[in-house]
Amino acid sequence: MIKALSIFSGNANRELFESICSVMEVSPGASLVSNFSDGESFVEIRENVRNVNCFVVQPTSSPVNQNLMELLIMIDALKRASAGSIVAVVPYYGYGRQDRKVKPRTPISSKLVADLITAAGADRLVSVDLHAGQIQGFFNIPVDHLYAMPVFIDYLRMRGLARDEVVVISPDAGGVERARAFAKRIESTMAIIDKRRPQPNVSEVMNIIGDVKGKHAVIIDDMIDTAGTVTQAAKVILDRGAKSVIACVTHGVLSGPAIQRINDSVLSDVIITDTIPLSAAARACSKIQVLSVAKLLAESIKRIHHGDSISSLFV
Repeated sequence: MIKALSIFSGNANRELFESICSVMEVSPGASLVSNFSDGESFVEIRENVRNVNCFVVQPTSSPVNQNLMELLIMIDALKRASAGSIVAVVPYYGYGRQDRKVKPRTPISSKLVADLITAAGADRLVSVDLHAGQIQGFFNIPVDHLYAMPVFIDYLRMRGLARDEVVVISPDAGGVERARAFAKRIESTMAIIDKRRPQPNVSEVMNIIGDVKGKHAVIIDDMIDTAGTVTQAAKVILDRGAKSVIACVTHGVLSGPAIQRINDSVLSDVIITDTIPLSAAARACSKIQVLSVAKLLAESIKRIHHGDSISSLFV
């Protein structure tokens, strides 16, 4: 006997949630997610979920703490309503950059968030392009780590970028594995930016390892926050003889001066996904294009529900 399935969401990214439900041809789960006058989050599940496989779609993007609390409280509400299983679908995993101690007496907040999600009652986590692969090890529950790479590859093929005309760029040493996998899939070469970061959100591009001359450069990264790294990298790449530079970045955090930097940069396009809802300023930026991961997440939810393989999506 196949269990029933219900998909719920907080207020973090209702547009993505509704797109997933539309792709899966299921009705959104009935719930109320609101706040008391003092700011406390409140959740009420308004349908029977006893023995139902429940999925909660909630990226922990800005406002991070508000969205995280909504996720935790919704998981707790489902657990106390005797849900059969609870899967936290967190397209963007907030606090992912705090995955290690960078100096004495600092926290590993990424691990703390993992403990909170597990303690709340989640049975499984689904996320897209975690900032660091080791975050999977912070959880004592199964983690399905999805990749937006197929979405970007389809876009590049649609634009007709041939494999011998493209060079895939990793913006730092930490992204080499991601860039290598991307380059292998599209059968292109790759290069690496040698970057120094003197303080958080401040970067200085020093050198390029690899040949970019005469090619269309595609910078691959998991997130774009203040856009300092990617815009500096684009300028250096173009100075080294590349024909054009675009960026394919999964999570469009886009905080602080990001939009202005993108508008002023030599980047022809910044391609992001809808894991994080865009601000009005980001939507107005002509260089930003948004691809949806709704189909990817919908297919993953289906496979988890039916007990099928997730990894075969990326073979």
